[in-house]
Amino acid sequence: MADPVLSLRGVTAGYGPTHVLRDIDLDLGRGERLAVIGRNGAGKTTLLATIMGLSTLHAGKIELRGRGIARLAPFRRNALGLGLVPQTRDIFPSLSVEENLIAAQRGDATLEEAYALFPRLKERRRNGGVQLSGGEQQMLAIARTLMTRPDVILLDEPLEGLAPVICAMLMQSFEDLAKDGTRSVVLVEQHARAALAFADRAILMSNGAIVHSGPAAELADRPDLLHRHVGVGQTPKGDA
Repeated sequence: MADPVLSLRGVTAGYGPTHVLRDIDLDLGRGERLAVIGRNGAGKTTLLATIMGLSTLHAGKIELRGRGIARLAPFRRNALGLGLVPQTRDIFPSLSVEENLIAAQRGDATLEEAYALFPRLKERRRNGGVQLSGGEQQMLAIARTLMTRPDVILLDEPLEGLAPVICAMLMQSFEDLAKDGTRSVVLVEQHARAALAFADRAILMSNGAIVHSGPAAELADRPDLLHRHVGVGQTPKGDA
């Protein structure tokens, strides 16, 4: 891949002395949609944490637009264009929706853009984070990350625990975010079918290593691989 926006070479990482990822090589193109698939414990979340600087890097290089970022703090990486939507959402429960968004605002980002993507947040803009449903909290976590103006968006299992109708709404929002080709999106997700329908390319992870990489559509036609490394691509169930 010529001039990837994000590149990992020989990355071994984990938490403290523990190694979770092993010798990861990965390139992400500008505007590319990458799905990261695997069972619980495969290393998917650690991969995003390592890109963002939230884990211990034991070996390897991480570059963003050709610049080494492995020694930079997470807030520096964010300022350079990396945005993480964590699995835990991490919104400020005591702040209103609007205050959560304003706290993350950078550059020319506007509340109107966030509300255009998620009109439900505009309706709830005066409500505290603690008063939101799980789906609304996830919308807020995504919108808050977008307020930092990222070029690369890292989404860590955004569909977890949400009702199918909310999952469909979120997947449409990811389509809207990626459609102009200016943002790259890395989607970590256990719901393989939804992730593969969204992505251009996919990687399968197992035991901290990449065991398959290729076009998402090609992987979607390999039920043997999906069954071996993921199990089944189930319809998400949960709360709205």
